[in-house]
Amino acid sequence: MKYSLFAFILLLSVTAKGQNTIVSGTVTDAQTNQLIPFVTVSFPGTSIGTNTGTSGKYRIETGKTYTQLKFSSVGYKSVIRTIIAGKDQVIHVRMQAEVQTLADVTIHAGKKTRYRNKDNPAVELIRQVIAHKEENRMQSYDYTEYKQYEKLEFSFINVSEKLTQRKLMRPYKFYFDNKDTTSMPGKALLPVYLEEKLTQTYYRKQPEKTKKIVEGEKKVNIINFVDEEGVNTYLNRMYAEVDIYSNNIFLMTNQFLSPISDAAPTFYKFFITDTIEVDGKKMVELSFTPRNGNDLLFEGLIFITLDGHYSVQKARLSTNKNINLNWVRGMSVDLTYEKNPDGRYHLSKSDMKADFGLNKNGQRGIFGERTISYQNYLINHPRPDSIYDGDQLVIKKNALKQGSQFWSDSRGRDTLTKIEAGVYKNIDTLQTIPAYKRTMDIITLVATGFKSFGPIEMGPFGTFYSFNDVEGNRFRVGGRTTTAFSTRYYLEAYGAYGFKDDKFKYLLSAAYSFNNKSIYKFPLSYIKATVQYEAKIPGEEISFAQQDALFLSFTRGVNDKFLYNQYYKLDYVNEFENHFSYSLGFKSWRQTPAGSLYFVNEVNGMPNSVHDVTTSEFSLNLRYAPHEQLVQGKQYRITIPSKYPILNLDYRQSIKGLFGGDYNYKNLLGRLDKRFYFSQLGYADLSVQGSYLFGQVPFPLLSIHQANQTYTYDFHSYNLMNFLEFVSDHYAAAQFEYTPNGFFFNKIPLLKKLKWREVVGIKAIYGGLRDENNPALHPSLFQFPTDQNGISETYTINKTPYLEGSVGIGNIFKVFRIDLVERFTYLDNPHTTRFGIRGSAWFDF
Repeated sequence: MKYSLFAFILLLSVTAKGQNTIVSGTVTDAQTNQLIPFVTVSFPGTSIGTNTGTSGKYRIETGKTYTQLKFSSVGYKSVIRTIIAGKDQVIHVRMQAEVQTLADVTIHAGKKTRYRNKDNPAVELIRQVIAHKEENRMQSYDYTEYKQYEKLEFSFINVSEKLTQRKLMRPYKFYFDNKDTTSMPGKALLPVYLEEKLTQTYYRKQPEKTKKIVEGEKKVNIINFVDEEGVNTYLNRMYAEVDIYSNNIFLMTNQFLSPISDAAPTFYKFFITDTIEVDGKKMVELSFTPRNGNDLLFEGLIFITLDGHYSVQKARLSTNKNINLNWVRGMSVDLTYEKNPDGRYHLSKSDMKADFGLNKNGQRGIFGERTISYQNYLINHPRPDSIYDGDQLVIKKNALKQGSQFWSDSRGRDTLTKIEAGVYKNIDTLQTIPAYKRTMDIITLVATGFKSFGPIEMGPFGTFYSFNDVEGNRFRVGGRTTTAFSTRYYLEAYGAYGFKDDKFKYLLSAAYSFNNKSIYKFPLSYIKATVQYEAKIPGEEISFAQQDALFLSFTRGVNDKFLYNQYYKLDYVNEFENHFSYSLGFKSWRQTPAGSLYFVNEVNGMPNSVHDVTTSEFSLNLRYAPHEQLVQGKQYRITIPSKYPILNLDYRQSIKGLFGGDYNYKNLLGRLDKRFYFSQLGYADLSVQGSYLFGQVPFPLLSIHQANQTYTYDFHSYNLMNFLEFVSDHYAAAQFEYTPNGFFFNKIPLLKKLKWREVVGIKAIYGGLRDENNPALHPSLFQFPTDQNGISETYTINKTPYLEGSVGIGNIFKVFRIDLVERFTYLDNPHTTRFGIRGSAWFDF
């Protein structure tokens, strides 16, 4: 499941109880009187605390008789104030800065003026930073290399003491005792995921190449039912490396505009708040804030050198409370830079923190932190070409087997705390407890649809029951072997029965893995033989679920034209680390009409009923998805969207007479999928494809365009097209969907508070049918299907393309999306509707 880790964790979040002693107020800078964000407010010596967030305001409560409150923040002297237990009180605090400040900035009191860019010294300064970006980036050097140590950690926040003391939780007491109360003063963190990685990076400017060699990697995860590599990929996508010199920064699967992007003065407000001196060097403290608090923008501070390079020496990026970002109560990124021999600065440390939860004010939730340290910088030191050649990412064979001394040497200044060091041992111990294994089995069943029995797993249970107009009530039971059975040999089978058509369907398959890895995980390398007998809607390839999933049983209109498909297939699949893959296949395929569908042609001028059509088909598929990142589920894999295209080329050839094949034909299909990012204006998804069939064939072998008669919205289907409505032997199609990500709704007062996100899309097919494949001109071909009144229900696309468009509202209650779909052409076809409402649900940030 794409987000099963986070869905499970967030469900464990609970709301804290109200307490008796309540203290609230503001925290300001004693010199500038400005509110200070993210000040830690806690009761000394306890794990109870909060912070001022982005507003500089705080509120803390407790039922215990504490008499002191502590305020602490990086760069400021800590403050301790006396409080009265059991009272509701307001305490405003002024904090003194620890850095040496100069009298270079004068603040004048007077009439408030409207913010503007013109004649604004802060904007002029940021424009100098923008003008010098290229010289300050790593890419300005001909050669750069460095070691990169990173640590990614997720923890539960303030796990309920009552929960840990329950009898059911007693076997896990050793785990709950391993809490961290120092990393976030006022909050107790219980680690559940920890990953470390050491990477050597080489950069060459001409020809440009970045190569990363992973020398060591280790991780543990309390949730053991999800694809570990996929979750790791997704977490690193959420917590991507931050380059402030890039125009856009990817975090939480979204694109944030950098405060020093080329367009920053348009979207941010900038203020010179201080001039400071560090190590004898003068620099400016520049504050920034979004012009619109709902947009995907940061607020915070940047320290800029005044040495002519206008380098960023330090930065703090954070989000405000109004931002249109789901599930994140607060997020911050701290960047620290060190000086190069030539006087410029390179990034030496990045620390990103995020607080996740079901509400904005809860004391419990999830805390995630990714720390990256950059060591051993070497500038303009060329290496042999062999260093830069090959794949961009290389994982050493012994990377997962590095010992404790390796990690001790690699961490440098980022040593593990005692709590973090205990995570590895505690999670390994946890995996051995029978009660924990039983709990994970239940969660696995709910989250993935499979129940494991060691060498085999049963499922998917979402397909156990479904119904349709042809089969009636349908029941299915199946399973497959796991790597516990064998890492070379894999078996899969299911049986299904429809009570209306009184037919048994089945699948039997056997596979051999050439790389001694699972045949369900990247990179695939296997040969597979399959025998299958199944009922199927003609032309349908459900892109987001299995066709017999229960929720797809609910359809609009009549859905009684099916095919019984009997397959004998042999497939060879091979994927490479660069995400190029190819597959070779052979399929003997017999199609028999079912329900109200019939194969009827004319022989000597008389109607003739044909029982089935058989083809023997060879196939070749080529796929290339550069820089692809995957999350692997039990039933399917999901590509994490990125700016890189995905290319598919498919060729099929059927030979008449081979194993009873009835037709000769060739079919060539090409497809491209790509996401385009527009910074603050959101993103767009584009899918284009084209196909051409060579040869004369009946309609079941033509391209049957993918319709959708369910009430869910599907990007890859035509949501107001009926099943089997259009066929072609050549066509070009495009599907386009633009998601501004709330950019326009954020400007409308009511919608701004709801944090809805707008979506607009258009889909088109332009194609046709050559005369040789037109049954009206060649009666020996199967006639197009008709309804009970003899009116044709299948058509060709003539000079007018099929068009439909949609407008939608997403992020309703952070999960749901509703689309109004309109069909623009071929409205005179029977059983068509011009408008439709479609819904979908998706977990996203």
